Amino acid sequence: MKKTVALLIALVMMLALAPTFAAAEDRVLTVATWDANAGSSGYLNAQKAAFEASHPGVTIEYLDISAQDWDAGKPATMLAGGDTTDVYDIKQLYLLQNWVEQGFLESLEPYIAESGYDIDNYVGMEQYYRSFVDGELYALPYRADFWVLFYNKTLFDAAGVDYPTNDMTWEEYKELAIKMTSGEGVDKIYGTHYHTWLSCAVNWAVCGVDYTLADGEYENLEYFYQLVQDLEDAGAAMESSEIRAASLHYRGVFETGNIAMLPMGYWFVATLIDDMRKGDSAEFEWGIVSVPHMEGVPAGSSFGAPTGAAINKNSANKDLAWEFISWRCGEAGALATASNGTRPGYVSEAVAEVLASVEGFPSDEASLAALLPSGVAIEWPVVEHLSTIQGILNEEHVSIMVRDVAIAEGIQNMNARVAEVLN
Repeated sequence: MKKTVALLIALVMMLALAPTFAAAEDRVLTVATWDANAGSSGYLNAQKAAFEASHPGVTIEYLDISAQDWDAGKPATMLAGGDTTDVYDIKQLYLLQNWVEQGFLESLEPYIAESGYDIDNYVGMEQYYRSFVDGELYALPYRADFWVLFYNKTLFDAAGVDYPTNDMTWEEYKELAIKMTSGEGVDKIYGTHYHTWLSCAVNWAVCGVDYTLADGEYENLEYFYQLVQDLEDAGAAMESSEIRAASLHYRGVFETGNIAMLPMGYWFVATLIDDMRKGDSAEFEWGIVSVPHMEGVPAGSSFGAPTGAAINKNSANKDLAWEFISWRCGEAGALATASNGTRPGYVSEAVAEVLASVEGFPSDEASLAALLPSGVAIEWPVVEHLSTIQGILNEEHVSIMVRDVAIAEGIQNMNARVAEVLN
């Protein structure tokens, strides 16, 4: 029922937002993307159907490239060969920079200026599509998975403890995790859980501040590593060495029903809903709130990774391509994307309401409010030697988390090793 309501809400609002265009002649717009026919990419078909419905005579044709071929460089080869596909989706941010430098993409600045297009609803994510060459926008985000805090309502209710909120500091989160910890052995309830990724432990340092993990200075991570180890020492979180030894995945751990809180990417919403529908998860009520924040950082600050769309310089349909991108990345397109349960890049109350109407999504106001972040920082910026820097940080991260080295020593190692690369 909720899914039907979501689709109806999205349809009504899309029709209200999107003008219809007279069908002077049939036109085809080609869009290069990846795995368009995969089950997880149903939002692409939702976008296609909604755009074609509001633009009579226009047909969207996806040029479906496998994710493996995309990552292997097939799109760059096509663009270098003069391919005329109208729109290219942006899977990795570094590709945008490479393609701009090679002259493959059309700047969106003239189209934005002429149409008066409003870019304020991307809560800062659009800035990552600015070129290093000229500072102009070459793409806009049509989807984005940012991080939220999942929690088990059933456990909180049983403990008589108030739920997490959308405005909670990391110190308050720490106290809450310890308070929610109880029991021993198979009956142990953990107040929180950290998956093994570096993102889960310390990427919070980039939220709401002018700092990135590629800056070469990593003292900002010390607080978050200490937070994790304090929670482990208090028995409020499983030890990282135990998680690694048992190859535990956050999905199975949270779905057993004995974890009170879990910081994780929004993509887990769809997985959790599906697993509960199929009976592959323990039965419990759950919700989401914004991730905690540091003192002085706005509530609702998070990090994530956007997916965008750009116009091919060789397109013969650039005006139509802009028409599609501006629609797709605006509220009308976002409603179509949200109707499938996928998180759009465009942030608005209308979009949040459609996401919250998907069957299985929590019905409380706090979970709805968590869909309206105040800002989304990029997980990894595009810099020279990015993969090498990521490798160094991940190596030192493991050493710190399994306590082979002290936190301070691990951070010193990060600083020294990355400095060698940057120099």
